[in-house]
Amino acid sequence: MQSQQIDNLDKNILNALIEDARTPYAELGKRFKVSPATIHVRIEKMKAVGIIAGTRLSVEPKQLGYDVCCFIGISLSSARDYPEVIKQLKQIDEVVEAYYTTGKYSVFTKIMCRSNDDLQWLLLDKIQSIEKIRATETFISLQNPIHRTIQL
Repeated sequence: MQSQQIDNLDKNILNALIEDARTPYAELGKRFKVSPATIHVRIEKMKAVGIIAGTRLSVEPKQLGYDVCCFIGISLSSARDYPEVIKQLKQIDEVVEAYYTTGKYSVFTKIMCRSNDDLQWLLLDKIQSIEKIRATETFISLQNPIHRTIQL
């Protein structure tokens, strides 16, 4: 997919919405010295070309009792097993992200669990029981000092 060309106003709008997606168009218009209608048109154009893919609610997992964040590198028996493994990983609520990767692992996942006991159960009873997975390696995150999206 080819990247889309955006101008400084689009960049400013995107950065403001990344900071707070609920910022009213009127406020953005005042900040960037254009009409709210211009803001609306720009946002709709960026949605139409796929630059803006929606809005999301950000939740703090630790506030909900999910104290263990880890990453699991997964080696597959065969590259052709990828679609089936992803299908099964999607059924596991604790898997919050998955990436198809190069290098040592075929799939790299981000996992959120309530405790180390829950992580152990998840590994043994769910992830490692997926037939097409050859091996896993788990990395427990101690902190997340940088957490951001792309800035323009």
